[in-house]
Amino acid sequence: MAWGLIRISRCGGPSVGYSRQSRVRRSAMDLEQLRELGRQLRVDAVRAADAAGSGHPTSSMSAADLMAVLLARHLQYSFDRPEHPGNDHVIFSKGHASPLLYAAYKAAGAIPDEELLTFRKAGSRLEGHPTPVLPWVDVATGSLGQGLPVGAGVAWAGKRLDRLPYRVWVLCGDSELAEGSMWEAFEHAGHERLDNLTAVIDVNRLGQRGPTRHEWDLDAYARRIQSFGWHTVEIDGHDVTAIDEAYAEARSTALRPTAIIARTRKGSGVQAVEDREGFHGKPLPDAAEAIAELGGIRNLTVEVQPPPEVRAPQRPATSLELPRYDLGSKAATRTAYGQALAALGSAREDIVAVDGEVGDSTRTEFFGKEHPDRYFECYIAEQQLVATGLGMQARGWVPFVATFAAFLTRAHDFLRMASVSRARLAVVGSHAGVSIGEDGPSQMGLEDLAMFRAIHGSTVLYPCDANQTARLVAALADRPGVGYLRTTRGETPVVYGPDEEFPVGGSKVLRSSDGDRVTLVAAGVTVHEALAAAGALAEEGIAARVIDLYSLKPADTATLRAAAEVTGCLITVEDHHPEGGLGDAVAEAFADGRPVPRLTRLAVRSMPGSATPDDQLGAAGIDASAVVAAARRLVDMAK
Repeated sequence: MAWGLIRISRCGGPSVGYSRQSRVRRSAMDLEQLRELGRQLRVDAVRAADAAGSGHPTSSMSAADLMAVLLARHLQYSFDRPEHPGNDHVIFSKGHASPLLYAAYKAAGAIPDEELLTFRKAGSRLEGHPTPVLPWVDVATGSLGQGLPVGAGVAWAGKRLDRLPYRVWVLCGDSELAEGSMWEAFEHAGHERLDNLTAVIDVNRLGQRGPTRHEWDLDAYARRIQSFGWHTVEIDGHDVTAIDEAYAEARSTALRPTAIIARTRKGSGVQAVEDREGFHGKPLPDAAEAIAELGGIRNLTVEVQPPPEVRAPQRPATSLELPRYDLGSKAATRTAYGQALAALGSAREDIVAVDGEVGDSTRTEFFGKEHPDRYFECYIAEQQLVATGLGMQARGWVPFVATFAAFLTRAHDFLRMASVSRARLAVVGSHAGVSIGEDGPSQMGLEDLAMFRAIHGSTVLYPCDANQTARLVAALADRPGVGYLRTTRGETPVVYGPDEEFPVGGSKVLRSSDGDRVTLVAAGVTVHEALAAAGALAEEGIAARVIDLYSLKPADTATLRAAAEVTGCLITVEDHHPEGGLGDAVAEAFADGRPVPRLTRLAVRSMPGSATPDDQLGAAGIDASAVVAAARRLVDMAK
């Protein structure tokens, strides 16, 4: 066990150093210094919240001793080199305790006291909940139940990808153990034997509005966590000796992750708020009095133990050879995705695939068969699925996370927080829309485009054929932010050559003439319905332009506006609910005050049942015949 060095100056007093030589025979002074550091962290949490007029000092105070011992004796980290491959990872799953985290940064010398007091102010890096605006924060936290699943992803990367000795320390709150995602993480980490992962559970008994479900029943937590294959240690979370020994035990436990279940008191150290309800998320009533009760302001500096000198894994890249499909043939875009991802994995060793036990359906298994060392199975646990990708991208890997489009709704909060984390994450949803056929509405992704378009900074792509899919898979690997690729279950005709380019933010005009009277805008499976409709309309003397809007976000507004100027009539047709999908993307192109064309929007407006894919498209009013009928009406209205 490596010890840090604590240098202490208080009110301008002398500095005293304690080194590793005291490892065997600790003195009372050593332990008192840890207690002093815990008091400083409490004081600084109180000061930060008081300066902001908001925050969570009492939740920070309960975990202060836990953080003090971790920082001074067990963490291996270079704050000057946050990118160091050997650094441990600290994730505050209870992100509302950010004043404690920022107080620890001050104690480590990473931020000055002046910055600490900018907490929650405009322009400050010290936001109400931690985000990667700070270089020492891997992922944004604050939506409870997410830190441990993401930490499991980081730990899994450490074991199977990086193969480095860093540890992942996750500070959890007892309230968030009511979240199902936490138990997905406990089961996952136990199954994968992630002995480099330690969950530190701050059991302070009180939630936001009152006591937690199990209050201080540490054994209730331990029994549940042990059942998932974890080693557990129950301690007094304010006993620095017990904390120190628990961390050492976690570090020495092999083949099992460790949960340190610590009994603490919310607001510890200040009688007016300690273990009292009604103070959650509020500055202390009298900060000056609380600081005095805690012994005053201190200026302790912890020289955190540096990480071992290790090398990050090499991730070489070679030329990419995407699969090629012949014009006129048929292939499912989900199959093209799997084949393209496997090819991408052969060209780039930073690509990883994460599956939710549907790899045979999404075709992610093609990647797994060629690159089993970079293929990760999360089973039917969509929150852990996305969290794993988030953890791995925090380590510099490029994950493709795939499941049925409908099931991604379970992980929406993780996807939302991925945006807050500035994460680069590629997500693939298969079996989208009514075109999947007989499985019925429970399996049909009909909300996915809206969900992903609503995510800040996202990219949303919906290819219609195999060659387009292959190109967009490659493009998605290099996109910043959260990217989404929607694939189709059934085979569709190949309408583009293998050398066609598909820039993100673009579109393709598949059919046009100077005499076009209506524009049909489609994406994915409905592109083929629009082409068939255009052929039928031509026989009636109605020339129709067809736009494949494969990039829904960002959308090609220039092409849409040009088509509107020529035809004056637009029809959108999508295998998705009308809210938030293709139709909204097109309508937004005309939301800048310019004249709006006549617009008809065809979408899935009724609840589907079980039927063949063709019957489903017809019943939803989005097949070729429905497009023809809508075009006739719109053109007649425009006369």
